Amino acid sequence: MERRKFLRGTGAATVAGAAAAASSFSAPAIAQNKRELKMVTTWPKNFPGLGTSAQRLADRISKMSEGRINVKLFAAGELVPAFESFDAVRNNTAQMYHGAEYYWQGKSQAFPFFAAVPYGFTATEMHSWIHHGGGQELWDELAADFNIKPFMAANTGVQMAGWFREPISSLEDMKGLKFRMPGLGGEVLRQIGTSVVNLPGGELFQALQSGNIDATEWVGPWNDLAFGFYKITKHYYWPGMHEPGTTLSCGINKEVWDSFSESDKAIIEAACGAENNNSLAEFNSRNNDALQTLINEHGVQLHRMPDEIMKQLGEAAGDVMADTAKEDDITRRVYESYMDFRKKAVAWSKRADQGYMNIRDLPFDYTKS
Repeated sequence: MERRKFLRGTGAATVAGAAAAASSFSAPAIAQNKRELKMVTTWPKNFPGLGTSAQRLADRISKMSEGRINVKLFAAGELVPAFESFDAVRNNTAQMYHGAEYYWQGKSQAFPFFAAVPYGFTATEMHSWIHHGGGQELWDELAADFNIKPFMAANTGVQMAGWFREPISSLEDMKGLKFRMPGLGGEVLRQIGTSVVNLPGGELFQALQSGNIDATEWVGPWNDLAFGFYKITKHYYWPGMHEPGTTLSCGINKEVWDSFSESDKAIIEAACGAENNNSLAEFNSRNNDALQTLINEHGVQLHRMPDEIMKQLGEAAGDVMADTAKEDDITRRVYESYMDFRKKAVAWSKRADQGYMNIRDLPFDYTKS
């Protein structure tokens, strides 16, 4: 997405115009043609992959603008609690957030579609829908009602099913469990009788350790190793149906966004796009090494979720998605766009990515030594 390079000689008139447009609100601070933006996150400070990705984005914007746009990051709880990030940016207490859109499900049932939905898009399919399937336009329309301009800013790839205190062999085993899962994935579990709670990442270890929850998903091996869930339970399940390619987002106060020059907007957009790609590569690079550490050094037992459970969860997911579409007009339109694009994405991925992975898994000797 880095398709425009900032030109230093944009002219004093452009900067002055941006400053004038922003004069109706107190933040971000504008002085000597420099702007100070506060970015709040839903992640623990410097947490691998999530917190560090947010920091890289902040640093990239500052560097690409040669310091004219200085972004200062505040981790969850430093300026506002994790789940108050959206309102902080909406109200201009902060100017940017870095989080996952399903955390704003209480604002609109349409938001989770722009993070992850059960049995939905992989990371590459999500990129395609957002950039070339009408997703960004719908996201802009949705978020504008809350004074937000959104961008994709990171991606975790496919997530794991989670950590369980006891082994799972049937859907009955999941009924009544106190399970931490946000977004529409949580709604799917409610459908089958699971007791679902939503907690920010920084609270998960203590909640699992104390017994306040019986199971939790977080992200994948790299992040789960960092949180130390293996110290509490050894039962780790894959694959996750709830977050097949989770997009993390940068939301910007829309008045602030509108006050930027076109070149500054291009800088921020390019920075978000670059970090979106970088973070996905980082997760895919680190997850398998972390998984081997969990298994070989910490005695974690890796379990595959039974197909029968996954089929039943798939049926429940279809019901949840259809019910969600009835919420209001914008959610219905987002749902219809998503589902129409999903048909095309599934058809192509089956022949492309899945087809290739199937032949790569055939029993032949590729490593010659």
